[in-house]
Amino acid sequence: MSLVRLHDVSKSFGDVRAVDGVSFSIGRGEVVGFLGPNGAGKTTTMRLITQALEPDSGSIEVDGVSIDEAPLESRRRIGYLPETNPLYSDMLVAEFLEYMGTLRALSGRDLRSRIDRAVAQTGIGEMFYRPIGQLSKGYRQRTGLAQAILAEPDLLVLDEPTEGLDPNQRVEIRNLITSIGADRTVLLSTHVMQEVQATCSRLLIIKEGRLIADGSVESLASGSAGVRVAVELEAPAAEARDSLDALSSVESVSQVSETGGRSSFLVDGVAGADPRPEIFGLARDRDWAIWELRREREDLEQMFRDLTESSS
Repeated sequence: MSLVRLHDVSKSFGDVRAVDGVSFSIGRGEVVGFLGPNGAGKTTTMRLITQALEPDSGSIEVDGVSIDEAPLESRRRIGYLPETNPLYSDMLVAEFLEYMGTLRALSGRDLRSRIDRAVAQTGIGEMFYRPIGQLSKGYRQRTGLAQAILAEPDLLVLDEPTEGLDPNQRVEIRNLITSIGADRTVLLSTHVMQEVQATCSRLLIIKEGRLIADGSVESLASGSAGVRVAVELEAPAAEARDSLDALSSVESVSQVSETGGRSSFLVDGVAGADPRPEIFGLARDRDWAIWELRREREDLEQMFRDLTESSS
């Protein structure tokens, strides 16, 4: 059974349709990336799941139960880190986590043990008795994650958790999300494709309030365009380029270098095609030595652009 299920969910603000008939489900243990251009409806969808907003129509279920029927129980099973990461700057980290635990109806020994586990998992022990206002951006995000996992929720909803962080801090938070995702379900909104590749096994892509893609990272990346390969041939550059460009499986060819009689190219296949067999056959027929013929890593940024620019 799915842990979270949305069916035909819509939400409008005045004349603006922020979420338009969105349906998807997330299974237990999945780490799902939620992508889309600015204003696509990602944050609104997350707020609907966490009950910060109510849908105009459609239904949302947590573990098979409508959130309308059991709102408090549903909230208890969801941890949420908003993009704004609302913290109380004048509180100590310890005070903040105790306060957030109290809001979630935790108390006594249970509250203390859960705080200890959240602090250990997010690595904020050294900051435990410091005012939040004195923390770096990275530790503020860690503190926000600590409150989100404090009640040990089944579902963790993270909205742009690395926004505004430097590269080192991004890696730290990314590794933390990977660790957290090992034992709970995660829905992650981000614009950073490295995070998607490092943490997610599945992608949901939304545009103008509508879901336009749902699938594994590999299937969406390979399905949105042809395979890109790097090829190095012992052949005249101009002749090799023209011959490669004439292959039926090739969309475009760009020359990278020409050194010592060897010519290197990046070759993009047509949608859904892998040009390597045709390139191999061309080299065999022309008696060109192949020094390299390698599939390039899928370009998630290109996949994202292809889907969000072409879909209507």
